Amino acid sequence: MIIGAPKELSQLRRFFLEPRLAKHRQYEALRAFLIEGRPAKAVARAFGYTPNSFHVLCHHFRRETQPAFFLAPRHGPQTQPKKSAARDLIVQLRKQNHSVYEISQTLKERHCPLSPTGVREVLKAEGFAPLPRRRDDERPQQPRPTVEPVADVRQFSLSPRTFTTHWRGAVPVRGRPGALGGGKAGPGRWLARFQNDPRPTGLAVLLGAQALVH
Repeated sequence: MIIGAPKELSQLRRFFLEPRLAKHRQYEALRAFLIEGRPAKAVARAFGYTPNSFHVLCHHFRRETQPAFFLAPRHGPQTQPKKSAARDLIVQLRKQNHSVYEISQTLKERHCPLSPTGVREVLKAEGFAPLPRRRDDERPQQPRPTVEPVADVRQFSLSPRTFTTHWRGAVPVRGRPGALGGGKAGPGRWLARFQNDPRPTGLAVLLGAQALVH
């Protein structure tokens, strides 16, 4: 409902005395005749009816079982097809001690998808309490996130070292001229070339604190 500026009392009276909608006009005319006891001719004249048409209106009103003068509120759907279709399976899986996430995954595999929130709502409506939190060894076997080792900056070192690679060609490194048979590649850069080693891997040796591969 939109709230606007307050209306004058005369405007509020006209809403009932001069109704714009047909059903509203019929209601006010019948109320004036039956409740207020005003004469039929006066009511017909006040609400724009002829005496005969107002008589027909009263005739139909007396015989109508449920006069429809007001709009009934529209309710949304009372059933949810997805939940209704999966309800029995959800209850069955919960009785086997499955969590809402496991039940949701099972429903997806059986082409009856329902989110964990929807599963939780069904279980609540069926009177199931939430499961207590389980330990990892109590959970079903399934892929889980793994914890990877974290790089330790304290182990970083610029001391001379060697590394083996399967790639052949040129690697731009920063170092002194002539290292590893390299030549000048640009400002502050030197080009290190691998030996034409017949072995499947080439061996490169980085010397000096500034020998960093870019």
